[in-house]
Amino acid sequence: MDKRLLDILCCPVSKSPLRMLGAAELDALNRAVAADRLLNAAGTRIAAPLAAGLVTRDAGTVYRLDDGIPVMLADEAIATAQVEDFPRT
Repeated sequence: MDKRLLDILCCPVSKSPLRMLGAAELDALNRAVAADRLLNAAGTRIAAPLAAGLVTRDAGTVYRLDDGIPVMLADEAIATAQVEDFPRT
């Protein structure tokens, strides 16, 4: 993702800055997807693994990237609290 775009993006709900998901974070989310345990903010089950995503600096919320395009809709947000082994830094 273009650094200039990443510098201006923020969570639409909390207005927190975002960063790219790390490999361990992405792996934890995709394990939850594979176990059929991951929901978005609208309550819809996430069925497909994430290829990439953005996470708030507090590591509380994830927004997926679809073909490199951030999906910054509040209903599409994924709370990391539902992922037991999500790395907290």
